[in-house]
Amino acid sequence: MSDSIRRNPIVLESKAKAFAIAAASLDKKAEDIVVLDVGKLTSVADYLVLCSGGSDRQVRAIADHIDGSLAQQRIHPLSIEGTSTSQWILMDYGDVIGHIFRTDVRAHYALERLWGDATHVRLSDKPPAPAAATTRPARTKPARARG
Repeated sequence: MSDSIRRNPIVLESKAKAFAIAAASLDKKAEDIVVLDVGKLTSVADYLVLCSGGSDRQVRAIADHIDGSLAQQRIHPLSIEGTSTSQWILMDYGDVIGHIFRTDVRAHYALERLWGDATHVRLSDKPPAPAAATTRPARTKPARARG
């Protein structure tokens, strides 16, 4: 496959996008990661991803990493709110909304209770990779230079 061939960006489904946010959160040592399926309860989003960091700095690092990780897949948030204080950062990806809280702020707002009727999605229920991602050509070993 030539480098000059343009590839269509892989568009993640809502559940896969929620898992990508959760995985990126985990990369930065986020705690208490929860994925809620709220699609049947609201038209605002299909999934909410909640996680916590122990400090403002960690909350910001988690949000920055989520943004960077999804940007590599050409997925960009519609908006990001809360970066000025980094106590609660909301990342709106349209069908998926990420909430990154400082631990004490998360306990205060208790979104899990507010969305108590939502289905908790187990992180082990990871959706399969999109078909386009699994049809890459096989890698071959580069030829060794003789010297």
